[in-house]
Amino acid sequence: MDAENDAYNVDKFPWRSKFTDDQIAEFKEAFMEFDQDAGGTIDLDELGSLLRNLGQNPSEEELEEIVAEADEDGNGEIDFAEFMGMMARKIAEVEQNEERIQEAFKVLDKDMDGFISPDELRQVMYMLGEKMTDEEAAEMIKVGDKDEDGFLSYIEFLNLIRAG
Repeated sequence: MDAENDAYNVDKFPWRSKFTDDQIAEFKEAFMEFDQDAGGTIDLDELGSLLRNLGQNPSEEELEEIVAEADEDGNGEIDFAEFMGMMARKIAEVEQNEERIQEAFKVLDKDMDGFISPDELRQVMYMLGEKMTDEEAAEMIKVGDKDEDGFLSYIEFLNLIRAG
């Protein structure tokens, strides 16, 4: 096996079981776009260039933080294994956040019908020490209620949380 193929041999890494072959292929393609000089690693310049092409304007310090987070061997560059390890951690963070959002939805969805009503929102807010009128609760629901049915579905709730 030549050095380039060995750099992309994913079977030996602990994160291997977290990804499908298709996901690994997509991440490899993304990595190769970052690796503009085809050197097998992503350095600060390549990372900065790519992020600027994507409309970001990271500072040198931000770039160094990104590289430091993934750079397990301390050489100042990210190889494919380190890139995939970073992706595995990021995906785990997203999944953990999704679980927290699901739990928050369950707390608000008192009757467990898959929707948050203004009354359920008002009750939870009251339990938290916030008095809220029916109109205020309805207005809060309306912010995320895209289908205008007067309730928040899980997807509407999720989109509202993600929008910040």
